[in-house]
Amino acid sequence: MESFSLILAIVVVTALAFDFTNGFHDTANAMATTISTGAMKPKVAVAMSAVLNLVGAFLSVEVANTISKGLVDEAGIRPEVIFAALVGAILWNLLTWLVGLPSSSSHALMGGLIGATIASAGVGAVHGDVLVTKVLIPAIAAPLVAGIAAMLGARLTYKLGKRAEDTESAKKGYRAGQIASAGLVSLAHGTNDAQKTMGIITLALVAGGTLAPDSDPPMWVILSAGIAIALGTYLGGWRIIRTMGKGLTDLQPQQGFAAQTSAATVILASSHLGFSLSTTHSVSGAVMGAGLGRKGGVVRWSTATRMFVAWGLTLPAAALVGALAEYVTGFGAWGTAVVAVFLVVSSAAIWKLSRREIVDHTNVNDTDDAEPAGVVTTAMAAVTPPPAGTPAEEPVPSFPAQATAERTASTTTSV
Repeated sequence: MESFSLILAIVVVTALAFDFTNGFHDTANAMATTISTGAMKPKVAVAMSAVLNLVGAFLSVEVANTISKGLVDEAGIRPEVIFAALVGAILWNLLTWLVGLPSSSSHALMGGLIGATIASAGVGAVHGDVLVTKVLIPAIAAPLVAGIAAMLGARLTYKLGKRAEDTESAKKGYRAGQIASAGLVSLAHGTNDAQKTMGIITLALVAGGTLAPDSDPPMWVILSAGIAIALGTYLGGWRIIRTMGKGLTDLQPQQGFAAQTSAATVILASSHLGFSLSTTHSVSGAVMGAGLGRKGGVVRWSTATRMFVAWGLTLPAAALVGALAEYVTGFGAWGTAVVAVFLVVSSAAIWKLSRREIVDHTNVNDTDDAEPAGVVTTAMAAVTPPPAGTPAEEPVPSFPAQATAERTASTTTSV
């Protein structure tokens, strides 16, 4: 019984650690566009997001119930299985954070849980219908719906505010709207993502016999999950904020408002329906849609392609690590200890690597413009008509030295 109590405590602590990484990994979902457009100071933005994440954690338990009751068989799950699942999810979160790629913490958690469950109890312990209807279909639909809504919303915003968009009062209004929509995304993120940790802890408590099957998350689970994700959010995932705010497209306040409002609507609707939706997918899709919603706006498809690849790898990669971790924990207490040490050492190594190039609130909006625009972006920019009344200009040589040489040659010839 003592050994069991220890493993259950380890699972709860590890789940809260995952929730913490979820917070700083997904801060960009709520605040990247607000920070990139200058609507809010970086530290103030993440502080506001942290508070609203905590509030959002108390609004619903539908997503928590999807994970704790619907995705896998509770009867075939041991606390060690959940621990192994969390190891896979945490390591994937940290790796994608290191390279600054917005990936889904939700899919990392579910991938780890699926892999560990299959390794422990077989494929039959995973409910395929729930996986398809409440995980995979929303994963595809969410970025498309949010992207289309954001693109249409951005175009409508520009059209309605065409006469006033350059005035100072209009700019202040767009910034205020963007702050409000960012707060709504933060609230939605707490409602959706904090529940995933609630669900995984509840599943562990049921597996350990502490809770009866089909129980809702206890209040202490809701509170601890909300605090953990809020603390992680306040820490700020600055690397991913940079990618989301500046790496995908260049946003103006009108576009940021459209992107965040569209994403928040999709996330809140999915939370009400119990869909374990990826907030990263929703917000990323909305940002790209808003980028295309402005005349002349483009998306950096090279960055988007890397992000899409990360999305596709999240479930299988986390599942593989979760399955391997479950295999090792199957050797008993020493196996669990080995997995725990591996998690701590790997996390420390990733953190040390991140210190080679520090990204924080002081340089989050600095971008490297050396990356080529890419064929699609160049083509879209080329066919965008210039503003009315702007005379066509002759092409300017790329290098100043070349321009000087050509002027000198022209002067010599005329003489």
